[in-house]
Amino acid sequence: MKVAIVTESFLPQVNGVTNSVCRVLEHLAAHGHEAVVVAPGPGPADYAGAPVERVRGFFPPFYPSFAVGVPTRRVTAILRDFGPDIAHIASPFVLGSSGLAAARRLDVPALAVFQTDIAGFARRYGLRGTDPLIWWWLRRLHSRAERTLAPSSPVLAELERCGVPRLARWGRGVDQERFSPVHRSPELRARLAPDGRAIVGFVGRLAAEKRPEMLTRLVGVPGAKVVIVGAGPEEEKLRRRMPDAVFTGFRTGRELSELVASFDVFVHTGADDTFCQAVQEGLASGVPVVAAAAGGPLDLVRPGVNGLLYAPDDGSELRAAVSTLVDDVKMRRRMAVQARESVRGRGWDAVCEQLMGHYREIVHGTGERRRTEQAA
Repeated sequence: MKVAIVTESFLPQVNGVTNSVCRVLEHLAAHGHEAVVVAPGPGPADYAGAPVERVRGFFPPFYPSFAVGVPTRRVTAILRDFGPDIAHIASPFVLGSSGLAAARRLDVPALAVFQTDIAGFARRYGLRGTDPLIWWWLRRLHSRAERTLAPSSPVLAELERCGVPRLARWGRGVDQERFSPVHRSPELRARLAPDGRAIVGFVGRLAAEKRPEMLTRLVGVPGAKVVIVGAGPEEEKLRRRMPDAVFTGFRTGRELSELVASFDVFVHTGADDTFCQAVQEGLASGVPVVAAAAGGPLDLVRPGVNGLLYAPDDGSELRAAVSTLVDDVKMRRRMAVQARESVRGRGWDAVCEQLMGHYREIVHGTGERRRTEQAA
């Protein structure tokens, strides 16, 4: 199969959209398929054997590390030259509109993957009152796709409420070798918390959409040492308000694997996550998770089994949940075992095979659907 992936985000930007696209490209290459990627801004020219065609992008002043693609007819030329069987549109919003338009011009079936809560993102950056306009645009975009894949059941329900047609659920995989309890490091733990306190860890971008200010509610939790892994515009403010916390900066690879596995409690503060890969990586590492009861974590965290949930805007509930796990070692250990078990069978190979099933259904079923629409 030949797959053209038009993505709103790609390397060197590291986020959920990029991570998913990379895993899909690796799977396609490993199984003999061909791919091309269309992505905004500067970056590597290929990945997993697939060429990456770069189009013009700009960096918004409120989010200078994120390149936003500019709609362009060049996407049509790229797809025409490649001749794909299907167009995979990753988190369409701006550049994705060009991908969907190109697919329609070339009569190529398109699959759209909903991954970013754009409306929630806009609210976090002060653009209140924009929800109706954003959802109108998203509904318009996704209606052009043969199928839209939602990453979690709460998002699937929201898309249904907003009138997005032809929906199915497609979750995300987790590398269960990279994220595993075997990476737990007594030496690292001794450096992070030399007094033996329980390590309460956060992993994520320190920016408004992840609500890292919620972490300040953990200041002074008895027996807890807060470790914050990540970087972003909110870091300096957090450092001032949390002088006892350990800030590691951005980490990846083996360093990240050891850090996550060495936590005793994994805390997630975001409330707009459509899936939340960081939570799944914490669970795979055998760490009980405390997360907001909103979006993707509702599918991942089973309260009392592999973690605890708190009301999204209630800092007191967050603090109480963390305190409960810090105080109860037996509960933590029981949940740690269940955390790992809860993601068993969610490797990327299995998840990508599900995606290939969607590809095949769309490619073989598209002609009939289009004839039905034309007749109507």
